[in-house]
Order: sequence, then C-alpha cells, then structure tokens
Amino acid sequence: MAMQLGGGGGVKADINVTPLVDVMLVLLIIVMLVAPLVQQGVQLTLPVAGNTADYPETPDQTTIQITQDRRFFINGGPVAEKDLRMQAEEALEGKKERVVFIRADQEVEYSAVMYAMDELRAAGIEDMALITEPKTRQTTPFGGGE
Repeated sequence: MAMQLGGGGGVKADINVTPLVDVMLVLLIIVMLVAPLVQQGVQLTLPVAGNTADYPETPDQTTIQITQDRRFFINGGPVAEKDLRMQAEEALEGKKERVVFIRADQEVEYSAVMYAMDELRAAGIEDMALITEPKTRQTTPFGGGE
C-alpha cells in the first residue's frame, strides 16, 4: 500500500458509488410499489369461485377486460367490439406466451364473455383463462362485495 505524504495532494479520481446505489434502491422501491397499480386497468367486480389458483401476474401477459355495460379493453386500453379479434392478434404479436386472461365483471352478460372467447379462437388463440375472485375474500354468499 502506498501512502502520499506532504501537501502534494492532487485530485482523487475514484468514483463514489454509494449515492448511485442509494438512488437505484429508491427507484426499485418506487417501481415495486407502482407496478401493481398500473396492472389494475379497468375497475371490475369479479365473480367468486371456490377453486381458484394464484397465477403470477407479469407485465408481458395479455388481459381482456369486459365491463358490466359490455365495453371491451385489452391491457387497459379501450377496444371496439368489432375490432376485438384484430386488436388481440396485435397484442399477442411476437409474444412467446400466447395465453389471454379474461377479466369479466360478475354482472356482465354471458354472451359478452362467449363473444370474446369466440373472437380469440377465430384469431387462433386457444389458451384462455378466466380470472375470478377467491371465495375467501368474499363476505356474502352470492358476490355482494366486501
């Protein structure tokens, strides 16, 4: 180890990475807190099912939301009913996982869900999953809310 003695101290060229690490940790925490809020998309009251399984949400997955008044959304963006097939194909273009998650409001007509599933099948998408609310979170027996 070398030591400088005397008053000939020059400019030190070492980089202090501690502030950089602090900033990166703060950014990581912000991203972790904001990511679930961004995933929500459209406000729906999901139907209740007793045999649900948790599936990890990833930013790469494709989700179709159907509201009570039969409005369609793909990944939170509004889609006209007649354009559902084309928009679903575009949303899955270039993705490895060709699974579509359907989140339908519990009050939506059955025909709207079947319409979405038929359009997905016509687009060549066979892997679909229906998103429900676990029965343990429900306080009333027939989907009355929390």
